Amino acid sequence: MESKDKILDEMKKQGTPMSAGQIAEATGIDRKEVDKAMKKLKDSGEIVSPKRCFWEPAQ
Repeated sequence: MESKDKILDEMKKQGTPMSAGQIAEATGIDRKEVDKAMKKLKDSGEIVSPKRCFWEPAQ
């Protein structure tokens, strides 16, 4: 499973908007790797930001 898949799964499991730091802590993935994966997820429209620095899966 790719990092971005793990991140998306964790966000869905939590059910609330999460910061990159929270995602890194919850998944055990290095913060730099989380940032790279989140950029891909943002660019593809799979995650959205309901408030600054927090992200959740797109509806």
